[in-house]
Amino acid sequence: MPNKIGYYVSGNTAEGFVNYLSSNTLDFHHHIILKHPSHTVKTMIIKEVIKEYETEDNLEILYSSLGEEFLEGVIIRDKKIALIDERIGSADLNGAFEMDLSLFTVDDVTTSDFSIERTQIKSLTEDAYTNFETGLRIHDQLEDIYIKEMDFIKANKIAEEFIDTILKYGSPQGNNAQIYHRLFGTNTKDGVVNVVPDILSQVSQKYFIKGRAGTGKSTFMKKIMTACREHGFDVELYHCSFDPNSIDMVLVRDLDFCIFDSTDPHEFFPNGPGEEVIDMYDKAVTPGTDEKYSEEINELTNSYKSYMKKGVICLKEAGDLLKNVEQNFVINDRDIEKVKSFIFRKIIE
Repeated sequence: MPNKIGYYVSGNTAEGFVNYLSSNTLDFHHHIILKHPSHTVKTMIIKEVIKEYETEDNLEILYSSLGEEFLEGVIIRDKKIALIDERIGSADLNGAFEMDLSLFTVDDVTTSDFSIERTQIKSLTEDAYTNFETGLRIHDQLEDIYIKEMDFIKANKIAEEFIDTILKYGSPQGNNAQIYHRLFGTNTKDGVVNVVPDILSQVSQKYFIKGRAGTGKSTFMKKIMTACREHGFDVELYHCSFDPNSIDMVLVRDLDFCIFDSTDPHEFFPNGPGEEVIDMYDKAVTPGTDEKYSEEINELTNSYKSYMKKGVICLKEAGDLLKNVEQNFVINDRDIEKVKSFIFRKIIE
């Protein structure tokens, strides 16, 4: 039975909009880029393609950082084809083909370009990024508290022991390992969202890494990623949607394991076999650090979270405007069939 998995390649972060699509489709023959002013129309076409191929092919669904009602694409890896929204597409992708849906007589209710609304949406989104950036700078101060109380020798030893355990039963695979850069969630108009449970269900061994800001969780996972890549294993590397320079998850399918940052706002707990907690605070931080700096920690935590909330509010306001714009676009069944027919011909070329 074919598999269908989902994740994000784009995100709203403290560094602005990030897009990791290209690392997931480096050797693809075709990138069909859907062009249209409506994300709803493009999502409908993507869903039609998913419906056509989900019973025969493994599919990778690209969720949208705009909101839960949208999709940004679908990847058919065995066919080396990606159908994507122009929002994450570019002409320099292998086999890039821009498909203007308006040429297929997709009917719009109005000819307005909604330039005023789109300018407002862009401004609110930029305001969100500014708030996230401010929150990250405050979060860095929180990290500093724990960094100075970290025992890095212990932390490195924990990482080395973990790597030895993970690689014990895996034979080196050669020198062509791929790193697929992704996100398991992001900040959207719907709040801070993630698909962690869906991803965890795809492997048997799950490691929940816990700790505080600055206690080496991301560094730990970067070491794991490096070791697996050096042994020739493909790695799915999931970036933090707050700070994309930080890592929130490493998944290696050939070794059937996943390790991820299981702290707020994506905190989970083991509830079955093959699930284990690794607590960096307990293992490598001076006991009593939380109590020693409690006042400062609480102040910084409340402060950075307040900016995160402000950022999400901006995205929600932008989402409300986008919803009003999207309501002005329709596509009829006849035109959907025309678009589908063209895409299916393109896929089997």
